[in-house]
Amino acid sequence: MQQYHILVVEDEESLAETIALNLQLENYKVTIAKSGKLALNLFKTNFNTINLVLLDVMLPEINGFELCKEFKVLNPAVPIIFLTAKNQIADKIEGLKLGADDYITKPFDLEELLLRVSNLIKRTQKETSAVFSFNNCTINFETFEIKDISGSHSTLSKREIGLLRLLTENANKVISRDEIIEKLWDVNENASSRTIDNYILNFRKYFEVNPKEPAHFHSIRGVGYKFIA
Repeated sequence: MQQYHILVVEDEESLAETIALNLQLENYKVTIAKSGKLALNLFKTNFNTINLVLLDVMLPEINGFELCKEFKVLNPAVPIIFLTAKNQIADKIEGLKLGADDYITKPFDLEELLLRVSNLIKRTQKETSAVFSFNNCTINFETFEIKDISGSHSTLSKREIGLLRLLTENANKVISRDEIIEKLWDVNENASSRTIDNYILNFRKYFEVNPKEPAHFHSIRGVGYKFIA
């Protein structure tokens, strides 16, 4: 059974711990952030593995509305539920306009929260696992279709999509050439580093603002390749 990762952004320590404990009892992996700045840093590092965000509005340093905007830039598909003491209709509308999926006002019933989390995970998990988004680009691992930096759509080969999945699932980690060849080529196929280099060059053309100065697809000389979110 897959364990889903939930980021709880809440500055009230006792409430954050209570929510986390109850989520963990339901077999969720939970990361807590008690300030806006910490939440943003955690999301930047883990945005491809976070399946849902529980987000307070009133936070130190960066408020929840601003965080929601930042999260949606990094991963437009990530589901977000606002948790807040604010009960004004205008605040609810503001949160939903920013792309939040649900809005729960404090105090709330923990059983209801867990049910809403479960329903939202079920509704969105397939889409988030099939489609990876970054820098206004998308990769659909099921259809092999991409949307590039210019907004154009293309269909890539199975091996190109395989390499994109390997790199994005291991964001910020160096993947060696040997590991890439082992996972994407059969033993009797004549794979070479040059072929992988060509794929990386193509990825830069598709996804980088400036392919000559890549922000996302990096070659690490003598080692391998790295995708940076």
